[in-house]
Amino acid sequence: MTAVELWRSRLASEDRTIDEVVTKALVREVELPLGAGRAALITLDNGHDHTKPNTFGPHGLLALNDALDQVAARDDLVAVAVTGKPFIFAVGADLKGVPAIRDREEALAIARLGHEVFRRLGELKVPSFAFVNGAAMGGGVEVALHCTYRTISSGVPAVALPETFLGLVPGWGGTYLLPNLIGPEKALKIIIDNPLANNKMINGRQAYELGIADAMFDPADFLEESLTWAARVIKGEVTVQRPQIDRGEAWDKAIEGARFALLNKPQRAPHRALELVAAAKTATRDEGFAAEDEALADLIMSDELRAGLYAFDLTQKRAKRPAGAPDKGLARKVTKVGVVGAGLMASQLALLFARRLEVPVVLTDLDQERLDKGVGYAHAEIDKLAGKGRISADKAARLKSLITGSLDKGAFADADFVIEAVFEEMSVKQQVFAEVEAVVSDECVLATNTSSLSVTEMAAKLKHPERVVGFHFFNPVAVLPLLEIVRGERTDDATLATAFAVGKQLKKSCVLVKDAPAFVVNRILVRLLAEIVKAVDEGTPIEVAERAAAPLGLPMPPFVLMGLVGPAIALHVNETLHAAFPDRFPLSKNLAAMVAAGKKGVYRPDLTLDPEVVEIFSGGTNPSTEEEVLRRALDALAEEIRIMLDEGVVAEPQDIDLCMILGAGWPFHLGGITPYLDRTGVSERVTGRRFLEPGVASLPA
Repeated sequence: MTAVELWRSRLASEDRTIDEVVTKALVREVELPLGAGRAALITLDNGHDHTKPNTFGPHGLLALNDALDQVAARDDLVAVAVTGKPFIFAVGADLKGVPAIRDREEALAIARLGHEVFRRLGELKVPSFAFVNGAAMGGGVEVALHCTYRTISSGVPAVALPETFLGLVPGWGGTYLLPNLIGPEKALKIIIDNPLANNKMINGRQAYELGIADAMFDPADFLEESLTWAARVIKGEVTVQRPQIDRGEAWDKAIEGARFALLNKPQRAPHRALELVAAAKTATRDEGFAAEDEALADLIMSDELRAGLYAFDLTQKRAKRPAGAPDKGLARKVTKVGVVGAGLMASQLALLFARRLEVPVVLTDLDQERLDKGVGYAHAEIDKLAGKGRISADKAARLKSLITGSLDKGAFADADFVIEAVFEEMSVKQQVFAEVEAVVSDECVLATNTSSLSVTEMAAKLKHPERVVGFHFFNPVAVLPLLEIVRGERTDDATLATAFAVGKQLKKSCVLVKDAPAFVVNRILVRLLAEIVKAVDEGTPIEVAERAAAPLGLPMPPFVLMGLVGPAIALHVNETLHAAFPDRFPLSKNLAAMVAAGKKGVYRPDLTLDPEVVEIFSGGTNPSTEEEVLRRALDALAEEIRIMLDEGVVAEPQDIDLCMILGAGWPFHLGGITPYLDRTGVSERVTGRRFLEPGVASLPA
């Protein structure tokens, strides 16, 4: 029984929904220009507007197969072409259906179905053309790769094979067809490098330059130009020339280079993809597709994919509809922003507000030199953007005119939103807000960028504490997408709604957080660091404790992270948490001594351990192994997260995971911290229960 017959039988006999939205394949006959003859044009369309891209589940694949049956039966056609609805070609497999796949046999069946249908495009009696008129990702790219020829619109914003980012491989032809089309080095960049670089994508022009498409046309008359080009190909007026692929040493070098780059990448999917590309050097099409089938079946039935899909859903949906956010209709309009301080963080904030809100932004500070430096930094960054061609010279001039400085806080008189970014000391922040409140309107929102201090206490002495809100960014401000919005005990709904509206305008992913010490990300990271530092205090070598956290896959080891944020800041946050929770956040006398000695980290510039720091931490007599350090660190994380959820710091475990993924770079393939603790059994060992139900970010029980 073929895969098509198998799925027809299953879908006819079972009441199951696997496709979230069924993509149809609409066939119409067109007369090609230049007298080239008749062609069939298949348009992929799910019947929705641009809010629902074309995807392929079993129903969608069978619909495309029906369309191919229809055109294959015709003897009067000279070509078959596939295109998408306006602005969207296709974005691949319907991953919403993955939880409905019950076992490996069914996973293998869906893999084979995709191959069985798509490969028909390259095996018709007549040439096939893909007219890529919009976003093409995953299976959408693979549809095009199966066609004989491809055109692409210069306006296409995104072309990608993002599967390894999620925990899959491009398994409907991508790992075989793409390297055999453009060579393994370029193909591996699309299949592995770009997905692992935060799912980087290329545009239509770049896809054409790489050789993925044979011709490129402007969006305005893309279909007409593509049909004319196809007619010229049919008539022999255009011959497509493709480079000869080097199947010798160059192929092997590309594979070895990619293998080296993946040495410290624990994810299964990119390693599996690399194996498939390596095999594509000598494999037949049937062998290559069969290997993709097996890889897809294995990965579909893996926790890694389920965790990746969970993380993807968090960042694409929950981040855009924050839990607990008030009615957006309560938000006040912001026409001017004030920034208290002119240091690096304040300057970054000023630049971000000016770029995203395009309203006047004024900084204040205590002396002209510091103020000039802050404004100068923001202006210089704008010049850099213009120099790279990311903004026009006119836009750069407008943005620079929006960012000004003043030594007088009276410049905030007509501001609607003022954010402070001054020294992390409660008395200093209280004084700043008192001075600002004296000059702004009663409805002006006062925001604090504090990383650990109480928003409620900060507002306690003000006449209007209800308009104070936490607005905690992560450094670097322009890069990290998370914004922890902290509601103090007296913060009102209008202030909170304004904060969320501004956060959205800033293009940040906002999470509502209770006013609790260090909020979410810093509290979890400091608990982790505290356990590791404690192990070093007890006599564990720094390098052993550092390696212990490697299985967590964090962007950088704990002590490297501490060096980045600064030991003094890490100590300050630790002191804040120790004051609130002394039993769980012990103070390290050695860390305090390190800060007192002016050390910037445990490493020297050449990344070797600083012997003076090693000496500061010496003296412990109870060292631990890597495994013991990891176990105690994970136990501490599970305990702290359960306490945070019980305290209502955030609404659900999903918010913890979203914060850690977007604010701390927690690995996407792990799904966040709570799925990892669940899968490893730590949650139940420490807290007596899982954070998430089986099947949410893992295989069903």
